[in-house]
Amino acid sequence: MRTRGFTLIEIVLSMALVALVLVGLNTFVFSMGELWGKNADSRLFDQHVRAVTRFLQNEMLRATLPPAAVLNSTPVGVQYIRPENGLQENLITYSELASNRILRWQDVPLPEVVCSWQVRKDQGLYMLWHSDLENNFNTDPPRETLVSPLVTGISYDYFDTDFNKWTTETVLRTDSGGNPLAPQRLRVAFGYNGLTREALIPVPAIQQGMPNPW
Repeated sequence: MRTRGFTLIEIVLSMALVALVLVGLNTFVFSMGELWGKNADSRLFDQHVRAVTRFLQNEMLRATLPPAAVLNSTPVGVQYIRPENGLQENLITYSELASNRILRWQDVPLPEVVCSWQVRKDQGLYMLWHSDLENNFNTDPPRETLVSPLVTGISYDYFDTDFNKWTTETVLRTDSGGNPLAPQRLRVAFGYNGLTREALIPVPAIQQGMPNPW
């Protein structure tokens, strides 16, 4: 049986069609790449916000779980902290039984680490930390680790049971005796190159009925 081959005209036409498809495909790919690149800052910024938010949530949650937490205690509270710059203030503070992954010790890592969060203008969010077992725990300022240079502020949400509503404060609320009160939520503000985001982070508490590990 005689088979018929492709003519020169058919080959040229098929090559032209393939070329048109490739040109269209390349145009689509490059246009999508251009759009993706234009949104790179926004995407990377959002990824950073999500990563920092998860880190803060996990850190506070670890402090509320046994064996770190003790029944009827306040694992995430407020303490008066004196950092290296000497500007003392009340900060959100909690304790961990073991060092987390971002802490860098000069010597062997110690347990029972007291951690606080401090936002500094034009610098970002710092973790202030030291171990309760260190010899000069009460006199030396805590060590400092920059968590995010893109955090621009922290505000505090309190739930008012009398009015059944949330109130946001830019500074920690105090009781009638002047003692700072731990909020129920943190509002962490981020900013970068004209972009702004806000993450709402619940402050966890020990659940009633949790067994006392001690």
